[in-house]
Order: sequence, then C-alpha cells, then structure tokens
Amino acid sequence: MLHPKRRIRPAALERGSADVAALIDTYYNAYNAARLREACQTFARMIDAGATIGVSIAGALTPAGLSSVLVPLMRAGFIDYISSTGANLYHDLHFDLGLPLYRGMPEVASGAHDVALRKEGIIRVYDVLFPADVLYKTDEWLYRVMMAPEFGKRMSGSELHHRIGKYALATAKKTGAAKPSLMAAAHDLDLPIWVASPGDSTIGLNLSAIYTADPERGPHLDPSADVMEMSALVLDAKRKADGRSGVLIFGGGAPKNFLLQTEPQLQEILGVAEKGHDYFIQITDARPDTGGLSGATPAEAVSWGKIDPDKLPDTVVAYLDSTVAMPLMASYVLARCKPRKPRRLYKRLPAMVDALRTEYRKTELYARYWGTPAAAVAAPPKKKRRSK
Repeated sequence: MLHPKRRIRPAALERGSADVAALIDTYYNAYNAARLREACQTFARMIDAGATIGVSIAGALTPAGLSSVLVPLMRAGFIDYISSTGANLYHDLHFDLGLPLYRGMPEVASGAHDVALRKEGIIRVYDVLFPADVLYKTDEWLYRVMMAPEFGKRMSGSELHHRIGKYALATAKKTGAAKPSLMAAAHDLDLPIWVASPGDSTIGLNLSAIYTADPERGPHLDPSADVMEMSALVLDAKRKADGRSGVLIFGGGAPKNFLLQTEPQLQEILGVAEKGHDYFIQITDARPDTGGLSGATPAEAVSWGKIDPDKLPDTVVAYLDSTVAMPLMASYVLARCKPRKPRRLYKRLPAMVDALRTEYRKTELYARYWGTPAAAVAAPPKKKRRSK
C-alpha cells in the first residue's frame, strides 16, 4: 500500500556531511539499507520507552575493536545486560593488557599465507593479525587472576565475569588502555554478562587447566544459575509498571538462543504467565531457509513464545555484517536518545532470583513436581524438551 509520507525523495547529499543519524534517516530508504534504518529507529524507540535491553554478540567482534562501540552504549545506559561468546570476552582482554592487534591485508585473508604465518608465530582472525605471544600473555594474566582465593567456589557466569572485570578494570587503568574491555566496563557499571557455552573459549580452557591441576580449587561454574538469573532478570523487567523487554542480537548462535530462551523457560518450564520480549532486532548474515537458529526470524520466535505476538511490528531483521551495522546503530542512538541512568542489574540479581522463585512456587507446574515429592520422584511426568 502506498503511503505519501514514505515517498523516496531525499535531498542531495552535501559535501562534508558528518551527521550519521541524519544520513540513515534520509538515505537508507530501500533494501537492506532500509532494514538497517528500521533497526536503528526501533533501537531508539526501545531506549526511549524505558525497555530493559539485552544484547547478544557472536562472531569475532572484539578482535575487530568493536567493544569500543559497545562500551559507550553501556555507559549511556542503552545496554542493560549481555549474552556473549566467551571468545569475545577473552580477546577483549588483549586491549586491557595493552597487547597489539593489527589490520591485515586482503591477500592475507585468502589463506595462502597461513603456513608462513604459523612459522612466524602470527595468529589470524580473517584479516586481523596478532603475535601468538598475545595469547600466551593473556592466558598467563587470566590464569593467575582466576587462582585468586575469591574465585575458589561455585558461582554463576555473571559472578565469574564480574570478578574478572574487577582485575581487568584495574589493569586497563594501569596500562593506560584507550577504553576498558567489556568485562572491565561491566564491572564498573554492575552490568551482568553471561556466556551460554563457558567451555567453548580460552577462558574455559584456562578454567579447565586450573581444574586439571586441582579439581577442588574452583572456580566451578553453575550453568543452571545462569539460566535462572537471566530468566529472573527478564521477569523483573516485565513485571514493572509498563515494563518492557527488548533484545538486540548481533549474529546468532548460542548467545542469541541464551538471550531468547528466557521466555520459554518462564512460560513452558516454570509455568509463569508471560508473553515474550517486546522488541526484537537482529543483525545477521544467516539465511532462514536452512533451519538454523542464527537465521530464525522473529515470526518463528513467536511460535516458541520468545517474542510477544502482539509486538511483531517492533521486530526487524537486517541482513548484513555486524561490523558494518554496529557502529552505525550506536552512532544513531547516541545522537538521537537521551542517556539513561545505568540500572546496575548485577547487584539486584539475588532479589530478582528470590522473586522468580516466589512466582514459580505459585504455579501449577511447581505443584505437579514438588507438591507431592514422593509421587513426583516415583513417576515424573513426561515432558517434551525443546532444543531450539
């Protein structure tokens, strides 16, 4: 249907124009440019609406320096919690330690020179290069940090990252880093960070090394606590007066699912009355027709209860590289939106978990499993588990 206010008729682009937000609003009118404009505008709407905003990051974004984009959003109060790969958190520590990463040339990314790079002790992440010594020095720092007595216990991933962040922040100040890493900034802001697959990164490898040396020492991560904490956070966001929850997804994979599965956890597994996230933005290069989660659309997420079906107009998918979209989206909302006071949700996690437990104990599903413990143990009801 034609709409007179949506006519494509931009003014001529002027020389020297540096207003990124105006550029996007004016010239991003069709195809994936239009989807990126919609993503920027939806991001701005959920900030202005006071939504609690979770961001997931997958792919090698921090080696490309993009935590320098995310940290200002965190400080502006535009990101309230994060679901990340462990690799993004690990490689971001290089910057706190003052260790160098370099731009490579396009021919390096072809793979023709990888044997030579290996002989020279150089690591490649597509067209990002760094000496292998960067990894060894980061491993040394991380291993020794996690051997501190405060890590010698069972803990959630949010607590692990918060504690590492304390040391990362102090190190960044000591080395004079241009900006702190995600964990360092998150510690300063009491912003919780979770990793869906904690063993699938070099942080996990160093954890395993400590466990190999002394299985009793710790840290011992509790993935059940991670699911519980994030679900409690989302429920808290939705239970507030006019409460709204928004998700911004860069890439896909496990961080995306971990961010979105909070709603099926609440509705399906715990039996808590809920309808799904209110805002959904995804930047991805994955196709939906292969059936993979990274390309799954907001409409498909509705069928899982992840997205409120009444809020589909506030969902958008832009098919492009996160390294292209992230700086533009950040520039847009930093220009268009008033900063919000950081919510410091990490400090509130214990109270939110207590509230979740209280609400769960009122549900029929809780009564089914725990109301008559002997019967429940003798003949637990069969339940279909979902994996996607």
